[in-house]
Amino acid sequence: MSNKWKLATTAAIASILLAACSTTNNESSSSSTSKEDSQVLRIADQGLFSAGGTVTRNEGTFDPVNQWEESGAGQTSHVDHANVLFQIPENDTEAPMIFLHGYGQSRMGWQTTIDGRDGWPDYFLRQGHSVWLVDQPRRGEAGQTSVAGEISTTPFDQRWYTQFRIGRWENGKSQVPENSQFPNDEESLNQFFRQMTPDTGMRSDMGADFDNEVVARALAETIDEVFERTGKKPIVVTHSQGGGPGWTAARYTENIGAIVAIEPGGAPATDSEDYKAIEEQKIPVTFYFGDYIDNGDENIPATGQWKQMRAAAQTFVDALNDNGGNATLVDLPKEGIEGNSHFMFQEKNSDEIAAHIEDWIKENDIN
Repeated sequence: MSNKWKLATTAAIASILLAACSTTNNESSSSSTSKEDSQVLRIADQGLFSAGGTVTRNEGTFDPVNQWEESGAGQTSHVDHANVLFQIPENDTEAPMIFLHGYGQSRMGWQTTIDGRDGWPDYFLRQGHSVWLVDQPRRGEAGQTSVAGEISTTPFDQRWYTQFRIGRWENGKSQVPENSQFPNDEESLNQFFRQMTPDTGMRSDMGADFDNEVVARALAETIDEVFERTGKKPIVVTHSQGGGPGWTAARYTENIGAIVAIEPGGAPATDSEDYKAIEEQKIPVTFYFGDYIDNGDENIPATGQWKQMRAAAQTFVDALNDNGGNATLVDLPKEGIEGNSHFMFQEKNSDEIAAHIEDWIKENDIN
């Protein structure tokens, strides 16, 4: 074989190898880009609006050249509304989801986890749901109130830590169970406590004067607004104290697609108007309860309280199903999902629980 032929053959082989490498690299790059793209949230629309509320008015006539006049004669105040942050994904194919926070919280609790991971709204946006995050009346960005409250400065971090079944606070330290999903490092605890948000209309630091009716009416207005904007009945996701307005809202709107109640503070009695509204509208309902209820510390009053709240939820579920409704109670430890406190959407396995909820939505064809 001549040297000229050898050189030509070698060049041809090198060209083939180069092309193969280039193809492989391009395929690898394309695969990597595709993987990265699947994690990107693509938002088609987002914004803020207020829903519901009332207008209070002082007697007298406003003086247009003396706005600092102290009596407020003739002036108005727009109060007791909900404030709603919404995001609509490009692949807006599923039912909208409204998120209502519980006591001492704002929508921030849904938006992120205390250890900095994505919150549930991001998870459900990726599944094709639009999300609508509510600051309930007299809380967060909806703080304007018709009732003058008193914001306590008494330190109560450990009260709520204990009530929410996170662990046991002893010797100035958070001590969580071995299988706990709560991010228990110092910075996560710091972030958790700093999420607590005062209610501008409360006089009690126990939440005793929470106005369920005011919040329920504003939530119903939010539900109707979401339905008008999307043409779909939204799924209402409530947490803790937010569970009460979630039930009551059914008396003021017929546009609830389903209710997902995350450890609500109670369930409607079967002879209540709230229960009747849910039953008549055939609203699918599911409850989620975490760990440390059956196996909680019996020396802590919260353990018994959560047993009672879960029992009330089971009574509701049984009654609704007996009357032709659709209700479930998910006891996470019985599903093999252990270690969750009252704040399951903040914890290390939050995506696993979100996936469980998404499966329930799909199985019940809620869209």
